[in-house]
Amino acid sequence: MTSRALFPIALAIATVSTLPVLPAASAQEAQPKKPSYPPIRTTSFKVGNFVLALRQDTQTLARLSPAGEPAFDFVPGAREAERQADGYVHIGDLNLRLRTAGGDWQDFASAHLRKPIAALKSGGKLLAAADITASMGAGIPLTVERRWVNEGGVPALRFTLINRSKAPVEIGALGMPMVFDNIISDRTLEQAHTEASFTDPYIGRDAGYLQVTRLNGKGPSLLVLPEKDTPLEAYRPIDVAYRGHAPNIFSDRSPRDQTSEGFYDWTVASKGFADKEWSKAGEQWNTPTSFTLAPGEHRTIGLRFVQSPAIEKIEDTLVAQKRPVAIGIPGYVVPMDLDATLFLKSPQRVASIASYPDGALVATADGSINGYARYSVRGRQWGRSRLTITYVDGSVQTISYFVTKPLEQTMADLGHFATTKQWYDDKSDPFHRSPAILTYDRDADKIVTQEPRVWISGMSDEGGAGSWVAAISKQLDNPDPAEVAKLERLIDETVLGTLQVKDGEHAGGVKKSIFYYEPSEHPGYYDPTENWKNWTSWSKKDAGDLGRAYNYPHVAIGYWVLYRLARNHPGLVTAHDWRWYLDHATITVDAMMRDAPYYTQFGLMEGDVFVDILKDLKREGMTGEATKMEAQMKGRADHWKTLAYPFGSEMAWDSTGQPEVYAWMRYFGYDKQADETRDAILGYDPTIPSWGYNGDARRYWDFLYGGKVSRIERQIHHYGSTLNAVPLFDAYRHDPADLHLLRVAYGGMMGGITNIDQSGFSSAAFHSWPDMMKWDSYTGDYGMGFFGHAYAAATYLVKDPTLGWLGFGGNLSEATGVEHIVPKDGARSRLFIAPAGLWITLEAGKIASADYAPATGKIMLTLDPADATTPQARVFLETTTAGAKAYALPGAALERGGYSVPLSGQPTTIDLVGQ
Repeated sequence: MTSRALFPIALAIATVSTLPVLPAASAQEAQPKKPSYPPIRTTSFKVGNFVLALRQDTQTLARLSPAGEPAFDFVPGAREAERQADGYVHIGDLNLRLRTAGGDWQDFASAHLRKPIAALKSGGKLLAAADITASMGAGIPLTVERRWVNEGGVPALRFTLINRSKAPVEIGALGMPMVFDNIISDRTLEQAHTEASFTDPYIGRDAGYLQVTRLNGKGPSLLVLPEKDTPLEAYRPIDVAYRGHAPNIFSDRSPRDQTSEGFYDWTVASKGFADKEWSKAGEQWNTPTSFTLAPGEHRTIGLRFVQSPAIEKIEDTLVAQKRPVAIGIPGYVVPMDLDATLFLKSPQRVASIASYPDGALVATADGSINGYARYSVRGRQWGRSRLTITYVDGSVQTISYFVTKPLEQTMADLGHFATTKQWYDDKSDPFHRSPAILTYDRDADKIVTQEPRVWISGMSDEGGAGSWVAAISKQLDNPDPAEVAKLERLIDETVLGTLQVKDGEHAGGVKKSIFYYEPSEHPGYYDPTENWKNWTSWSKKDAGDLGRAYNYPHVAIGYWVLYRLARNHPGLVTAHDWRWYLDHATITVDAMMRDAPYYTQFGLMEGDVFVDILKDLKREGMTGEATKMEAQMKGRADHWKTLAYPFGSEMAWDSTGQPEVYAWMRYFGYDKQADETRDAILGYDPTIPSWGYNGDARRYWDFLYGGKVSRIERQIHHYGSTLNAVPLFDAYRHDPADLHLLRVAYGGMMGGITNIDQSGFSSAAFHSWPDMMKWDSYTGDYGMGFFGHAYAAATYLVKDPTLGWLGFGGNLSEATGVEHIVPKDGARSRLFIAPAGLWITLEAGKIASADYAPATGKIMLTLDPADATTPQARVFLETTTAGAKAYALPGAALERGGYSVPLSGQPTTIDLVGQ
């Protein structure tokens, strides 16, 4: 997220405000009059369940609508007039980088300086055809022909490249612009949700595809599928050439900003980019390749455009189109101690499976089920890896995995790194940040004590609060006494002592940043080589502003975690008793409603914690505090209930507020709105056979505010991945027949773990653009995402009608009618048994294993032995599925809604009894 100071900039980018609280007229008044453009002449076609239109001058795609929904367009057809000039790319354009033996790479692009195309004969299933060679640029040694085809009711786009020279020509880069309507500019939030789409790639070579999904999550969705010899080898962001940027032949003149992510190339060959622009990048998703055409030789590539009736039906649509389908359980992030499974369905038989790096993954054939070949997968080498599947017809599919340490060790690594390497304890600090856990720069291997984006060094806003929020969230399920002791000091001496207002009328208010830029007060402190003249260098007054509600959940989490630890782990927390921490969490929420009312109209990242604070107030009998807080939160929820899409933000569109909106809608029984929120999340949160994109909730601007490399770029597993997983997990527990929900949620929750390196450093996100392909060097706002992981980590025992018994987050085995699961998730304190509809959570203690007998419904838990601060387990049982029977724990004391189970030096086994 950004700061409030950025808010005017966000409005300047969007030509119509998308924030429902601002009068549309006031935003309109500030806008310049739109220029007029010459009309565009098009020819329309009805092909299967699509209506498409081609421009008559260029034969590029100007419209692609579902046949029964003419008002909706997957491409930005409504902007065709303003995008008609040279330098605007469209579907139907082509980008090429070529060379002959001994020569340099040369670039050619059909959209750069358009020339008249030569129409070729068309008719029947051939909708339109043209020789577009002249528009590619002077000196191209190839003839380039393009055809639009009705292929059995499916629109297809094909290019034929013919080498008309007398020498072999190497094609080192071949990209087809994929221009879909992801432009939010000039749209209200409601319009964006009903009119705009986001595109997600499966960069899986011959099995690759694009899925284009509407922001509201409704169908139909669009799939872009490859024809023969058209692998999705890379997904290249098309450069921008606007607002003073130097023109680039492979660029597009449409701006890339918070209201428009920009467009990408379906890149068939990428070696030419890898040799130049990407030469310093990390490992690409696939090995970059080129291909060579001999004199007179030709090659045809092509794409098909197919409808899927719903996002959840994408894999069914792929099967119907005879495309390979891969389903990884629990996903494509594999801890070394976890048994993972890969299911493959393809019209072609698998010839071989290979791991890269060699031995990093071991995939072993394990039979088949309902048409899917099943493979057991084990991770052996930490880091990025991929499986390459070669089919008998020679086609190749790649699946990108990430192998982690066992999650128990990963949690320990993060906690240790944050409380040692990032621990800042300098009593002479002029900003009174000591002790603190500050942003860390992995490149320099040091704490970032000053940054012109002052919040990054100031312990608040997301880019500065991330590290201490991660450290304290880690303690929720994996407390370490030494780390807890440091965090108690941080809360007492720095959060309560400096970040929050301690006394007076605004007690409990949270400042935007402890660090600020005030050279008259701190002469000689600030690095003169940095630029301190930007709006990001807040003054002391601006940094002390209490009006940014987004900062309040961070502080509330700190108090709430220590409350839970003090309440359930005797002797672990010593600075204050549990009541003090719960009181201060409540004071922080109340201060937010008093001092930061503007932003409380939006859902807040980590705002789910407010629901738990309220529930804990009720369980503790703190009725007055609970009544007040519930009324405050209901006021927010009642407002959201009146909105078609209650996901506003300080940004024009955001993936931040949906989790808290969902949580309160469920809490207050507004199930219709909760379901609509769930669907909107699914619109930007895909399930794709890649650790990077699976469960990756869309985010593309927060490197500007929390990253070391500051740019607009699709971020891989920014904090939105794990935070948006939280409501999807809840939705699944209410509807365990919908495995799609669980797969997306687990992908997001585990995706956030890939940000943690082998030493415990945690990156803000992964840079997805192929010129980088690495994690950002700042910790930044990662902690918001880690809270989501710590909050939601769980094991799920599932029986799917197609794939059979499955374990998400645990190792599953079967014997004599009993399903035995051993949790390996990052908490081992939560377990959902889907066939029973039972959600088991522990606020103290760990689940060593569980046994479930489907025939009888009997459930047996084995708990870890006691430790120094965990003499008893605290077990909560919740039936989440309508019609499922309730369970109880006979003989155990029931207090504050949960069962207290004494632990000993040996594992403890307990039976859960259905009522």
